Amino acid sequence: QVQLVESGGGLVQAGDSLRLSCAASGRTFSRYNMAWFRQAPGKEREFVAAISWSGGSTHYADSVKGRLTISRDNAKNTVYLQMNSLKPEDTAVYYCAADGLPRVLSNYAASYAYWGQGTQVTVSS
Repeated sequence: QVQLVESGGGLVQAGDSLRLSCAASGRTFSRYNMAWFRQAPGKEREFVAAISWSGGSTHYADSVKGRLTISRDNAKNTVYLQMNSLKPEDTAVYYCAADGLPRVLSNYAASYAYWGQGTQVTVSS
């Protein structure tokens, strides 16, 4: 079992930055591919970014490329999402997810077995 706890969300203005953190329990964190998803009010959950277990591979949604950066620190069992140049359309609950199986890095929510409770990010115009 893996438990994930997100933090770092908040209310910011357009153009500001935030860094989300996701702390994971369990000794095998370094074996998991990790991802961030988000869900805005009235919309389906969507992929944001993913990072391989080693940190050597990353994927991003087109809407966030160049503005959001995913990274991880396996020594601290933590994955991060650095969010720059935030836009009102980035407003959503952001979820951290862990893939429980060793496989190719995925952008699909169904690939991720473990989820955090989410952290709210609100960007005002």
